[in-house]
Amino acid sequence: MELADRVQSLTPSTTLAITSKAKALKAEGHDVIGLGAGEPDFNTPQYILDAAKEAMEEGKTKYTASGGLPELKEAIIQKFKRDQGVEYKDNEIIVTTGAKHALYTLFQVLLNRGDEVIVPIPYWVSYPEQIKLAEGQPVYVKASEDNSFKITPEQLEESVTEYTKAVVLNSPSNPTGVLYTAEELKALGEVALKHNIFIVSDEIYEKLIYGDKEHVSIAQLSDELKEQTIIINGVSKSHSMTGWRIGYAAGNQTIIQAMTNLASHATSNPTSIAQYAAIAAYNHSEEEIDKMKVAFEERLNKLYNWLLEIPNVTCVKPDGAFYLFPNVKAVVEQSPFDSVDEWVKQLLEEEKLAIVPGSGFGAEDNVRLSYATSLDQLEEAAARLKRFVEKYS
Repeated sequence: MELADRVQSLTPSTTLAITSKAKALKAEGHDVIGLGAGEPDFNTPQYILDAAKEAMEEGKTKYTASGGLPELKEAIIQKFKRDQGVEYKDNEIIVTTGAKHALYTLFQVLLNRGDEVIVPIPYWVSYPEQIKLAEGQPVYVKASEDNSFKITPEQLEESVTEYTKAVVLNSPSNPTGVLYTAEELKALGEVALKHNIFIVSDEIYEKLIYGDKEHVSIAQLSDELKEQTIIINGVSKSHSMTGWRIGYAAGNQTIIQAMTNLASHATSNPTSIAQYAAIAAYNHSEEEIDKMKVAFEERLNKLYNWLLEIPNVTCVKPDGAFYLFPNVKAVVEQSPFDSVDEWVKQLLEEEKLAIVPGSGFGAEDNVRLSYATSLDQLEEAAARLKRFVEKYS
């Protein structure tokens, strides 16, 4: 059977491949530590669970508007006012089946065949694939590790062509955890405005920022940038609601309406019960988020220091999210393995430690470690990693 070209062009997920192998080893009885998780290890807060239960008991289990419940849109509008000081109308917001679906739908309505989207490297694995599924062309810009994995205005300028339709910015980033400052965003925004290209601002990790750093949305920097930006966000990471699948996009009314029209034929609407749960998430205090942040920051600091004790491993310290993205090029070069991918496979076989090779994020010299697990597991993971590195030094 010959499948559609658009499906055959997709790149398999290295994250899923490693996760699948780790699960198979665990099923065989091995003591596997998995640091590939892209989700918080905390349960959804109780007040959100209660809201979902109440919605079910009240019979709120029917179809909703394709673009989301008006009450949820209002909660999102108030969230933007509180956090970014920007105002959106309800027709400038669409609620989707997860932030990933918001991105997919956005690229479908924004891109024509051959349109280019600038994607900084390292990138989240689904950006290029979603762009290609919309018949667009990802144009990669390699962010320097010396610049904390952030692209510069000069790099953006050099990458713009007559076919450029948008640029993707992810702050804090998956996989690096780094955060753009207001000054950096403003400089990038000026290039986007100069060439009239859209800014796709993925802000899904905005609540998970550590130390004295703070999240800035490029849309809050000026009215012009707000008009040029489509924000992608959701409750998955901030409220430990990955499985509930509630995300949203905010931006230009015409784009949002087109996304809503497309979603009406794709999903009908996001799950009604999950939407009521998300309303509770945004209308409640952030006490539970703060507790999660404290735990993540402690894990970050400890795991980062443990990594620095491993010979020839270097790492840019993240500002947010729950990933570390160390460079293991020197480690692999002195080992018998031909690539980081092969090194990662052997690490799983020998030490039963599952991490994600950076090739899936466009960065072949790096690996991604999630610290969304207990400190005990992280300490043991660091010990296994160090033992493996020293064995092949």
